[in-house]
Amino acid sequence: MKVGIIGFGSMGKMLAEKFSASGLLDRDSLLLASRSPEKMKDAKKWATLCKSNTELASSSDIVFLCLRPFDLKGVLEEIRGSITEDTLIVSLNGSVSFTNLEKSLSDTSEDVGVTTDTPPSQYKIAKVIPSVTAEVDRSQTLLCYNDHVTSSDKGNLKRLLICMGNVIELPEEELGMGSELVSCMPGFIASVFDVIVKAAKEHTKIPHDQVVRMVLQTMIATGELMLEKSMSFEDVVTRVATPGGITEEGTKVVYEQFPETAQVLFEKTLLKRKLTAEKAQAQFE
Repeated sequence: MKVGIIGFGSMGKMLAEKFSASGLLDRDSLLLASRSPEKMKDAKKWATLCKSNTELASSSDIVFLCLRPFDLKGVLEEIRGSITEDTLIVSLNGSVSFTNLEKSLSDTSEDVGVTTDTPPSQYKIAKVIPSVTAEVDRSQTLLCYNDHVTSSDKGNLKRLLICMGNVIELPEEELGMGSELVSCMPGFIASVFDVIVKAAKEHTKIPHDQVVRMVLQTMIATGELMLEKSMSFEDVVTRVATPGGITEEGTKVVYEQFPETAQVLFEKTLLKRKLTAEKAQAQFE
């Protein structure tokens, strides 16, 4: 199996490095292409560098597209004459629908001399949304497929992605909220605890770095406790917050004041996601 990655920005580079380090793909099985070849110069030791997107697409069984919506349409149109009905196309952009991805691969009305034996409805496409936590092999990677991806394709793709952490299958319509919960969540969590640490500093002389480590280690341990013991958030609160005690005073503040913040957070991010999807849609019209 040969895997190609088009785009060598932060996400494309991370995928390539993870696939290589996992031992799943050797130099001849991992193909890279980028409009900025100089970014890939160090990768030539462990991957095959292609001179063009079409060269990569024609030689790959799976093609990962690590591109912005603005670039995605053009690359799909560029490679559609170089793929076959067996090629699995994987987009790392959740804002572009399967409908638009399929349309860009199928519409050859403006092409001169471009032919394809693949019927418009038969292109196999998946969408993948990793998390930054993939860097420590703890990603909760989201995955969805169009109707033409086979069981064999799904197995091959999962075997690749599992090197970064867990893989979670969702229907396309749930990919947005799923992204909020796993891809955006590290940023949400970091911002919440940044606020907590800054507030704590007003009441202590403990060095800042030590405060951060104390909070992070407690956060990690709490998550592991909940997962290993199958505890809910309420279970942890009940376990720690003795009635009439100090912790209960703090949890009351959180439950009384934070729900409104959480609602506004999701309202704003989901609205931004909707507007981003609409802007992406316009690129394909």
